[in-house]
Amino acid sequence: MDFKGKKALVTGAAGGIGSAIARALKAKGAQVAVADRDVSGIDAAAHLPGDLCDPTYADALPGAAKDALGGLDIIFNNAGVITRGPVTETTDDDWALSLGVNVEAPFRICRAAIPIMAAAGGGAIVNTASCWGLRPGGNHALYCMTKAAIASLTQCMGMDHAHQGIRINAICPNEVNTPMLRTGFAKRGFDPDTAIAELGRTVPLGRIAEAEDIADVALFLASDAARYMCGALVEINGGKPVL
Repeated sequence: MDFKGKKALVTGAAGGIGSAIARALKAKGAQVAVADRDVSGIDAAAHLPGDLCDPTYADALPGAAKDALGGLDIIFNNAGVITRGPVTETTDDDWALSLGVNVEAPFRICRAAIPIMAAAGGGAIVNTASCWGLRPGGNHALYCMTKAAIASLTQCMGMDHAHQGIRINAICPNEVNTPMLRTGFAKRGFDPDTAIAELGRTVPLGRIAEAEDIADVALFLASDAARYMCGALVEINGGKPVL
């Protein structure tokens, strides 16, 4: 997977998976633009901080990355939030944040990026869905719904834009050892290290994923090695089903 000379945009670049993707891309020769609320301290060719719930920012992000890098070959729509609980415990703010970050932002970014990529002869977009978007998971109704939406959008766009030389696929991780997961455990009163170790015992491979495990698959989908993949939803679950 050689990305020398490629220009890539990574959203959610300050998070666990996003930072792993950005590091791996840079190590393999890509020029990377990073987007998140705070991208200070991230080693990248271009820093594009902002709020993905702001439609103006999301709409302009692919063009800003193209201008900063001198082109745009690859996008990783990786930013995401998790809202836990049944719908009866879901607030309007939960709804707006989850839909805004998990669904509307990738939609807007793809809508703006596809014409840019098509004019340049093609490109690759990798969205971050989830195993939890392919099958229902208990007490994660809003999260599952948003990830199901991005999974379906990926499949549709994969079909619609393949003729333009644009490959659109999605990774579908299960639990990953990231700051977001650890913070979620802490908020619920659990020791993150203990909780992650216990989760690992439920995975056939013996551990939950590290961010690098997910980044490697994301980079594969963006690479020429996955040149015949369009609209694919690739599960990365260590053999563990959604429970």
